[in-house]
Parts: sequence; C-alpha cells; structure tokens
Amino acid sequence: MLNTPRSLRGMVTSPHHLASQAGLDVLRDGGNAIEAGVAMAAALAVVYPHMTGLGGDGFWLVAEPGGAVHAIDACGAAAGAATLDLYAGHSTIPWRGPLAANTVAGTVSGWAAALNLGGGTLSLARLLRDAIHHAESGVAVTAGGAEIARAKAAELRDVPGYAEHFMDEGRPLAEGAIHRQPTLARTLRRIAEEGPQSFYSGSIARDLAADLSAVGSPVTALDLASHRAEVRDPLSVAIRGARLFNMPPSTQGVASLLILALFDRLEAEAADGFAHVHGLVEATKQAFLFRDRHVGDPAYMTVDAQYLLDDRAAIDAMAARIDPARALGWPQPPAAGDTVWFGAIDGEGRVASVIQSTYFEFGSGVVLPRTGITWQNRGSSFRLAADGWNALRPGRKPFHTLNPALARFDDGRTMIYGTMGGEGQPQTQAAIFSRYARFGMPLQQAVTAPRWLLGRTWGEESVTLKLEDRFDPMLYDQLRAAGHDVELVAPFTAMMGHAGAIVRHDNGLLEGAADPRSDGAVASW
Repeated sequence: MLNTPRSLRGMVTSPHHLASQAGLDVLRDGGNAIEAGVAMAAALAVVYPHMTGLGGDGFWLVAEPGGAVHAIDACGAAAGAATLDLYAGHSTIPWRGPLAANTVAGTVSGWAAALNLGGGTLSLARLLRDAIHHAESGVAVTAGGAEIARAKAAELRDVPGYAEHFMDEGRPLAEGAIHRQPTLARTLRRIAEEGPQSFYSGSIARDLAADLSAVGSPVTALDLASHRAEVRDPLSVAIRGARLFNMPPSTQGVASLLILALFDRLEAEAADGFAHVHGLVEATKQAFLFRDRHVGDPAYMTVDAQYLLDDRAAIDAMAARIDPARALGWPQPPAAGDTVWFGAIDGEGRVASVIQSTYFEFGSGVVLPRTGITWQNRGSSFRLAADGWNALRPGRKPFHTLNPALARFDDGRTMIYGTMGGEGQPQTQAAIFSRYARFGMPLQQAVTAPRWLLGRTWGEESVTLKLEDRFDPMLYDQLRAAGHDVELVAPFTAMMGHAGAIVRHDNGLLEGAADPRSDGAVASW
C-alpha cells in the first residue's frame, strides 16, 4: 500500500472503511469537512466500538480556507462526587468498572461545537444516517476488533452491561460476525431528533444519569448539565517551511509540537536512517520530560505551553541536550490508550483533524442499558493524591494523550495527520510528518513505512525502544551501539497506531493516506 490517492473535490480518511465512506457521502451531498467529520465520528462509534464511542472525549482542529485555526476541547471533567473519599481503600483508581467511569463524556458536545463553527447546511439526521444504519443492520466484526474482544474478555465480562452488548452467549465477538447495536441506534436517532444538548440536559441525559447511578458511577445529572465543550486557540510553533498546530493542554499536543521543533534543529540526511530515528527518539524524550512535569488541566499548570513554543532560546537549549551519538537513559511513566484519528478536507479547503477515544479498549467496560453507550475510563488516569500533577479533584480535567495535528506550509499546502496510540501518538506524528515534509517521501509511503515506539504499551512492563521488523537491519545495530534498548516487534503491528493524513496543495490537489495496520481507507471524489 504505497500509492498515494489523489483527487480534487474532497477527501476523507479514517481507520475504518465504512466510516470513510460515510464521510465521503456527506461531501458528495454538499456537506463540508466538518459535517463529514461528524458523520465519520458517529460511524466510528458504531463500527469501531473497541476504540471510540459516544461515551468518550474528543478534540478537533478546524481550519477555515486560508484563515483561522480553531481548537475544540470536548474533554469531560471529573464528577462532583469523584473525591478521594470515594476511592478509600484503593491505591489507584480501578481501570475498569463503575469507579473508572468517573468523568463526563465530551464527544457529543464536540460534534455540536464543530457544527456551530462550520456553516454547514445538512441536517443532523443526515449526518448520523449511516451510523444509525450500521447500528441497526449490523457490521462485520473486524480482525482487530475480534482480537481485542478475545484479549479483554476475562477482565470485561463481569463489568455491568458489557457481556450483553459485546459478547455472544458468553463468547467474545468473532471475526466476521454481524454485530448489531439496536439500543445505540435508538440513541443516535434521539440525538438527531432532539439535538446534541439532549445528551447533557435533555431526555438522553436523564437516561444516562439514571443508568450511571444504578451501576455505581459517580457521574450525575448535574455533572452532565454542567459540561461545555470549549473553542480555544490552538498551540502552534514555526519550523523551517511550515507552522504546526496542535491541541492545548490538558492534552499532550505541546509534546507533539516540541518533538518536531527540536528535530528541526538536528542534522539528518535521510529518512529512517540512524540520525533520523535517533534524533526523533531523543527529541521525544526531551518533550516527554517537559510534558510529564508540567502538562495537565490548564487551570492547575504553572507553565504556559504556548510561551515555551514561542521561546526559541528555550527550545534551542532543549535541543542542545540531545547527544547526536548517544541515547539518554530512559524510562519514564507510560500513558496508555486506544483511540481513533480521522480527517476531512472539502473542495473549498476547509479542514477538520479529529481524534476521539474512550481511553482503554471499550473504556471502562460499562455499557449503559437505556442508551447502549460504553462509558470511558479516562478518569482512571487521575492520581489518588491531595495535590500535584493530575491529582483527582471534582471538576478537574484529566491529562489526555489525544492530539490531532495540522500543518500549514509556506508554499500553500495544508496537512492534517494523526493516529491512535497513547504514548505513540506524538512519535508516529513525528515520523509521518518528517518523512513527508523534510525528506520528501510520498504521503502513503510515509504512513506505511515501519515505525517505532519508545516506552511501554498498555498491559506490558517493557520500556524498550520497539521497532517494527522492517527497517534496514544495520539501523538496529547502530541504535543498540548508541545505547538504545532495542526490541523488534511484528512488521505491521497495531501497537504502532492507526495513522492517516491528507494534504491539500495550493492548486486544490488533495492527497491522502490510510494505515495498512488498520481497517481504514481514503475515500475521495
């Protein structure tokens, strides 16, 4: 999968081909990139339920044709009852179950905020049409979805609602099985009829609150009613030939920008050679050191992320700490998660770069009976501490690995790109962008080429530098000689994320890429 699809009238990409088709059909019907994004978001909640859903959070970067870039923060905060007393006797917040379902789900509010920016003309019923159809009629379970269902069956089967919605007579969903979600279809219809706000203060909110209370989650009707998505200024940084954009805290967007800003100051002659991979890995370490010390809910931060990105001397000093020949000792604490990134560019040049997640696969595992919604477990990332980084407090936003990316080049190109993958998101973004923008690699090849991941993956204790076993074998020897703890993994592993990208040239030409590690596709016309 190395040929880059091209078109002129509009293009979408997502990690599931049915979601991509839903987005393209919206563009064909006269919708814009934002409307296509909502259609894909809803479809992915149905066809990729192990990775995303209405019970999670979402973040959008929206760029007007040649104009402003907006960041939409649809992250839910910790419930008013999510106090340290609630978790007495626990050393950490449980990963699964009702106590993990302790934050408001912001995804649907993000759809509404994006549509308010977009000036589109299509009805919400039209945008949710395909998602409703797939939920009612069913979709074939993917190989990746079946693998995750098997792997997580033991820890999820007893979580309230999970087995009823995601198991077949006690057995995990199998590849190729037709999975129907009629309750979720009815909820999507209600959103289309009543509007997104019903999720937070209408009849849907009442059903959500009743079910959450019944299973033992601390999230209440008041928490839902208090939630608002925020339209904010994105973070940005200038590098040679482009300005890069990403999400502000509480996401790790600043780390993604820092990696590329640091690498911009390093020497590297060729894609995927030692200087390229070593340089990006070492830039990742510097960026993660900053992130882990400072980034969280902006209301509690003591450092301004944009101020740092504007301080060329500070970034120069960080770059100077990178040894071009030796690896800095590692590890650092991990951040796990499973996610979907998707994007759209319409014929006018309007751009949407979007990422949604329920955090772990199937989130908390709690599936609410009145709505069929799987609730996220993003709040399990909070620390059970009185204060400090990401400490649990009612109303506090959790740290997010989610961060959609966008770049505007000096020559008029616009690029959107992103991936799932927790700690791997900034690393994969850096690999794809640098291959394409710095070394001139074709877009699809930049996504397909082998990738790496520094640090742990969820459920494993390994803190190695993991590389797909498709690089030049000489690279592995060079990295080991430099002090990297190299581990080879499968050639096309989902561990490296499900990435995608679209580029719009100044003459209107669109180029797109989807990840062969996913079930995704580029769809265009």
